[in-house]
Amino acid sequence: MSVSSLAEMTTESVGRPGDPCVMVIFGAGGDLTRRKLMPALYNLAAANLLSREFAVIGLAREAMTTDQFRDKFRQDIKEFGTCALNDDVTEWFIRRLYYMAGEFGDPKAYAQLRDLLDKVNKDHGCRENYFYYMATAPTFFAPIVQQLGAAGLVPNDGEQWRRIIVEKPFGRDLDSARKLNRDLLQVVREKQIYRIDHYLGKETVQNILAFRFANGIFEPIWNRRYIDHVQITVAETVGVEQRGGYYDQSGTLRDMVPNHILQLISLTAMEPPISFQADAVRDEQSKILHAIQPLSSEDVLTHAVRGQYGDGHDPEKRMAAYRSEPSVNPDSATETFVAMKLHIDNWRWAGVPFYLRTGKRLPQRHTEIAIQFRRAPFVLFRDTPVESLSPNILVLHIQPEEGISLSFGAKFPGPIMRLGNVDMSFAYSDYFGSSPSTGYERLLHDCMIGDATLFQRADMVEAGWSVVAPVLDVWTALRPRTFPNYPAGAWGPKEADELLARDGRKWRLNDNHTAKPAAAAKS
Repeated sequence: MSVSSLAEMTTESVGRPGDPCVMVIFGAGGDLTRRKLMPALYNLAAANLLSREFAVIGLAREAMTTDQFRDKFRQDIKEFGTCALNDDVTEWFIRRLYYMAGEFGDPKAYAQLRDLLDKVNKDHGCRENYFYYMATAPTFFAPIVQQLGAAGLVPNDGEQWRRIIVEKPFGRDLDSARKLNRDLLQVVREKQIYRIDHYLGKETVQNILAFRFANGIFEPIWNRRYIDHVQITVAETVGVEQRGGYYDQSGTLRDMVPNHILQLISLTAMEPPISFQADAVRDEQSKILHAIQPLSSEDVLTHAVRGQYGDGHDPEKRMAAYRSEPSVNPDSATETFVAMKLHIDNWRWAGVPFYLRTGKRLPQRHTEIAIQFRRAPFVLFRDTPVESLSPNILVLHIQPEEGISLSFGAKFPGPIMRLGNVDMSFAYSDYFGSSPSTGYERLLHDCMIGDATLFQRADMVEAGWSVVAPVLDVWTALRPRTFPNYPAGAWGPKEADELLARDGRKWRLNDNHTAKPAAAAKS
């Protein structure tokens, strides 16, 4: 089969294919590569969104030949692929896979990589456009980029481009994030760095901007006058699985809040950008991150809650406590649950609390942004059987089912004034069909075309760490005395409920609400 026939065997593409390029994956032998990156690239190929002049070079410590790397992909894509496999697409893709073994700190490996890039570029016509994906431990980010610079593999001059994708965590606190930014910027320019957050590859996250700014009925009420508060929940049912060694050094606060959750807050709260150009959008996100009121040491004690799961049970099996997980210190003080109350100090959001929570071993796997509007005045209903009015709640469901739902009050049929809550919902899969996705497709494609809108800038990363820095400081100084303080399978410690109860509020999902957006009727 000729290369030019790729378009004939794939589904119709939406948008232009990525630029001709070579993707170099550092850490190509790891789980991220086989579970996420390779399936995402395959989905892009199946959608005709990869350039025909495209190739992948995997680089890792493991001794492996290119043929073995290709065979490994054949097996992995059967297990981790998210779409039906097409033999022609598979063979086209496999012929573009290469592998080399090397130590990340060895200059000889980069000389070998340069030679392999020259060969691959000539064989596939990739026009000397290269991007390097750091699927490695964070300690290797700066050394790899420095070695690439020393080998002359990152100049971004003329018609060729060179880009670097850096996985989270980007630092482990504000000082280390600043140092990593400085180290990278000594070698490459800011516009070459793509700090990736796979949450931003999800359709509902991307749809936040479209939903807010393309619908005239919502943007006028998206402010402190009409919104009572915002809740963001990122809940996982799993424990730390085989990541105990990493997780015990990181914890939920570092792992989730400065990146995933603050990105969701910034997209929800930002002002309208002047365009959808990358820096126009990121300028407004950065303003929100800088406007989040820093917590004082005293505020941390009342505005932030940490938890660690203990033993729990579900109908099928016993769930072990965090301290019993593999590679976890049996006396660990690492948190597996975080809840916080934040305020944004600007005109739009003054006085509107943003509540966030995230944790392991919770009852549901669900991520959502819930915007609760202020209750309507009750005066009209005071002489009716209606006892109270429920607030309207708009929910952006991000995972596992992606969609949007809106609850409002409606009258029950009959002669008596009685109100009930009604939900209007739509699920992406019902309206637009389901598309195979790992969450990385959009982000990899954006890097290939040079669109950095969904990637963090240095100032955004540092602003995110500034928000959590006071919490890290207090929690490091004060060892928790009640860990473990919630059973596996519960919605975190009771202090998380008290965080909202003090304000006369409660978590939405704790009140037996269904997390899944209901299928909407189509006309």
